[in-house]
Amino acid sequence: MRFDLTDLRLFLNVAEAESITHGAERTHLALASASARIRGMEETLGVPLLERGRRGVHPTPAGEALVHHARLLLQQVERMRGELGDYAKGLKGHVRLLSNTAALAEFLPEALAPFLAAHPNIDIDLEERPSHEIVRAVAEGLADAGVVSDHADLSGLEVFPFRTDRMVLVTPHGHPLANRRSVALNEVLEEDFVGLATRNALQRHINEHAIRSGHPLKLRVRVRGFDGICRMVEQGVGLGIVPEASAKRCRRFTKIRAVRLTDPWAVRSLVVCVRRLDALPSHSRELVKRLAGAV
Repeated sequence: MRFDLTDLRLFLNVAEAESITHGAERTHLALASASARIRGMEETLGVPLLERGRRGVHPTPAGEALVHHARLLLQQVERMRGELGDYAKGLKGHVRLLSNTAALAEFLPEALAPFLAAHPNIDIDLEERPSHEIVRAVAEGLADAGVVSDHADLSGLEVFPFRTDRMVLVTPHGHPLANRRSVALNEVLEEDFVGLATRNALQRHINEHAIRSGHPLKLRVRVRGFDGICRMVEQGVGLGIVPEASAKRCRRFTKIRAVRLTDPWAVRSLVVCVRRLDALPSHSRELVKRLAGAV
């Protein structure tokens, strides 16, 4: 049996994404090369590893066994890299970090840049996910660490504080709400809104609370990021709900006002979660401590 580490990492990515295409992208391989590697693995073992269907692929029982062993082997390789990294200058380390929308957009770029500059031999695979998916991935060993809202069920994980994230309502200048200091979501549900993409984790979170408050948001348009929301709000398209840090930044180049939301869900603590800190490779442990402000 001759599987290399790329084969194992590819198969894990395909199994998690339930897609050969997306698994290939995560592994930085062309689709044709990824498909050939998986066929080669199946031919070597003499059993199918994936069930292929219209809605994607799923591991067969043999594939599930391979996922289990591949995960253990790759985790051991990362631990080895961490322990040898101080002695082998050219040895590359790899950290898989998942993050929710707010942390990825406003806090992580500034937090990660110094770490990456100080550790040129460490790569970070950073991906956006909803908090509940991140918690599950970390618990199952599919990611080294995650940055999530503390509203998620973090049972069984080790948790470290990261940042406080407050959501605010943004309005154009001259809007009747622009001079308010605070407002509750149920007071503005008759207004038009600008939102994020349908599958965006934060937008789903906001939509759920709007429905609980009595009325779904009336979204006139969806954009890709917080900057886009603020620019649309400035033009009078509708109101927006964004992190306070985003609103402060966007006020430098747009004419908007930020009004604090009084709803309890609008203030969230962002935390870093891991399965077990002492089981992580040394470079992953250091990153977690840096994010938590411990080093």
